[in-house]
Amino acid sequence: MITLVAGLIIFLGVHSVSIISEPWRDGIVAKMGLGPWKGLYSVLSLIGLILIVVGYGAARDTTPVLYYPPIWLHHLSLLLLAPLFILLAAAYLPGRIKQAVKHPMLTAVKLWALAHLLANGSLADVALFGSFLLWAVLDRISFRRRVARAIPGAPASPKNDAIAIGAGLLLYLAFLLWLHKLLFGVSPY
Repeated sequence: MITLVAGLIIFLGVHSVSIISEPWRDGIVAKMGLGPWKGLYSVLSLIGLILIVVGYGAARDTTPVLYYPPIWLHHLSLLLLAPLFILLAAAYLPGRIKQAVKHPMLTAVKLWALAHLLANGSLADVALFGSFLLWAVLDRISFRRRVARAIPGAPASPKNDAIAIGAGLLLYLAFLLWLHKLLFGVSPY
């Protein structure tokens, strides 16, 4: 569990720099340069992600169960995950979806975390998915006081919504049918 918590602190800590102090982040970027900052950010994010994966894998079967969700919550979580992949695609394919949702990536993270909290009740699950849900909520709130940086992606186009929906649904089906089990060792149904 210590490895999971360390990974969450590193990964979400790096991703919270702008939430905590955007002027500090901008000052560091001005001193280091954008390239070295992105390199350091990427390395720390990767270290945090590896620790999260290893820590969660070790902790998910050994930590106590805090609650046993009823079966209908498992079904609800599968429904919540359907728009998740569409939102992920829409984050990089600007169109009406991105315009309406404002921050599709953060909305996708919130849906992902909430769906997994509804379906899983161990301490490791609550630590992992609860941390990401809290982070995404705080990050979304912090956007009100800061200027959003551009996210690289395709040029804005009405076609992007159709592409995001199609690609998102295909990815959802792939995860539902075999990728989730292949990558995480657990079938979602």
